Amino acid sequence: MFEWKSDYSVKIEGIDAQHKVLFGLAGELYSAMAKGQGKAALASVLDRLVSYTVAHFANEESLMARYRYPRLAEHKAEHLALTKKVVQVREDLVQGRSVLTMDVLDFLQDWLTKHIRHSDMRYAEYINARAAA
Repeated sequence: MFEWKSDYSVKIEGIDAQHKVLFGLAGELYSAMAKGQGKAALASVLDRLVSYTVAHFANEESLMARYRYPRLAEHKAEHLALTKKVVQVREDLVQGRSVLTMDVLDFLQDWLTKHIRHSDMRYAEYINARAAA
């Protein structure tokens, strides 16, 4: 379900490496759910996914700021929305208000792939053009 594909590459080595880790963590989450692992195991994987995602987003935003990317505020808002959603999913799981479902994983996969293919590609094209100049 969460498989890295070369067409996700933004041609920025460090960002691509981070995206691959995100796909790996999301894949771990899917695997844990598919194996019927308990709430504690799922929460642990979600914790790692949230922590890594926050660090990755900060790295991307720093890079965009360094190159004065004009859509930085919009991009940060997308990052914040996903972070809030995943934190809420984790909190609901831990508090017993919900369970991790395929709908949540589908949302995560859809968001991740669309965000990379659209928003991340836009800033990458901008940065790559300026770095080459």
